[in-house]
Amino acid sequence: MALVKLQTEHFRNLVSGVVDFSPSFNLLYGANGSGKTSVLEAIGYLGLGRSFRVSRHQAVVRHGESRFTVFGGLDAAEADGPDGIVHRLGLSRDVRDKETTLRVDGETVRSLSALAKHLPVSVIDPGVFDIVAGGPGKRRQFLDWAVFHVEPSFAVTWQQCQRVTSQRNQTLRNGRLDESLLRVWDRQYGALSERLTAFRSRTFEAFRSAFESLVRELDVPWTQGLQLEFYPGWDQNRPLEAVLMAHRDQERKMGHTLYGPNRADLRLKFQGRPVAETFSRGQQKTLVILMKIAQGMVLSQLGRQVTFLLDDINAELDTEHRAMLAEKLRALGSQVFLTSIDRPEPASLWRSDRVPEYRMFHVEHGKLTED
Repeated sequence: MALVKLQTEHFRNLVSGVVDFSPSFNLLYGANGSGKTSVLEAIGYLGLGRSFRVSRHQAVVRHGESRFTVFGGLDAAEADGPDGIVHRLGLSRDVRDKETTLRVDGETVRSLSALAKHLPVSVIDPGVFDIVAGGPGKRRQFLDWAVFHVEPSFAVTWQQCQRVTSQRNQTLRNGRLDESLLRVWDRQYGALSERLTAFRSRTFEAFRSAFESLVRELDVPWTQGLQLEFYPGWDQNRPLEAVLMAHRDQERKMGHTLYGPNRADLRLKFQGRPVAETFSRGQQKTLVILMKIAQGMVLSQLGRQVTFLLDDINAELDTEHRAMLAEKLRALGSQVFLTSIDRPEPASLWRSDRVPEYRMFHVEHGKLTED
């Protein structure tokens, strides 16, 4: 499904009103501060439940207002309704009362996962390149985005595991260690960890297969010797419960859980060394782009359309890599929102015989005007 209608109220500097988008490519251009990235950010709220730019909701509500709202309409190829809309999504946040309201097709839902599952949103902006150079948490987040959309039970299992981890950490921090209680948490944590790891392992294998297929097709020479490995968070030669018992004193001193899915990582190595140490900045950027495309391939194989948000990629990618990314996303049938300062030239993104259906918007003072 693709986002074909967007409406916002009191969201940054965006002018209220309904905007119709293409289910294929949408090219947005305008000066810095015009509101281009804010449009992507609003779309991101419907697919991620949060901003991909800032951590606080207060930062996106218009100055002087206490609440912002984002509405979206999704279509699908098989839609047969009068307006082609198959799902209507809504998110409203009251930053004063710290209350969030989520709605799907007019019904209130309680979890962000119930909203986000309808619109797989993948962001490619300057911050995304930390997937390679950043810590394990960035790569875990990258992998879990795909797992969430591939494995229906992942979200619930992950939430349960988070609660048990919190309880286990609280027990570890107690001045007097309750071994019998800790063993109870160990059993629950171990069972949930095995389930989470199975979800992640299956999705990782699908991702690795797609990635290897992609690099063979593109003939990227510096990927020879590149290794992608999934580390579950502990040595799986032993059951997790046994690992926890063997490191009881270490965890008690640290006051939190040191082994398990909360320590999982997607390890990227070149000839046995981390790519962050061996690849140039340009190679790291290309690697992340290839990884994002491979994620889209995994969902495409399951019949899911991904909405890609490409924010100011002109500043990060040269003409050749922009064209490669645009062509691969076109071939995948993805929906794409691409921003730039200068008016994009479709001829520089695709060959004339491969230009997809697209809509062009000029953004100025928070208002979108279609060219």
